[in-house]
Amino acid sequence: MKQYPMTKKGVDALRATLQDLKRVKRPNVIKAIAEARAYGDLKENAEYHAAKEQQSFIEGRIKDIEGKLSMAQVIDVTKIPNQGTVIFGATAHLLNVDDNKKVTYQIVGHDEADIHLNKISVNSPIARALIGKREGDIALVQAPSGTIKYKILSVEYI
Repeated sequence: MKQYPMTKKGVDALRATLQDLKRVKRPNVIKAIAEARAYGDLKENAEYHAAKEQQSFIEGRIKDIEGKLSMAQVIDVTKIPNQGTVIFGATAHLLNVDDNKKVTYQIVGHDEADIHLNKISVNSPIARALIGKREGDIALVQAPSGTIKYKILSVEYI
């Protein structure tokens, strides 16, 4: 069975989502289906069909999350001694050498990635260029617009 890396925070967030789906959303949709059935004819009952569709979505999402959690390889970077090397889960503070702009990225699992939160997938071109590099190194990222040079200013395991 193939395992997928995830940070501890990512696994905790998925577990919280799963609990919400099971304890709140699933019971609410079951209640909505029961109420819609009480209205009578199910063939023309829009509330019933909407509730059933929502139930299907919730059950699918539950199965998806349970599958991801069963294949998750949890990596808690805070328990690893920081030696200044970019690894999975690390937060890298970078300087774009060409335009002198500073950026910060945390390398996370595919399902945790969110560019708005500066969390990038371990499979992304930036993460692949950074992994294994140390503070002070230059990482060359192959982007559609050309090669981007990042200097690694610091690495945190938070």
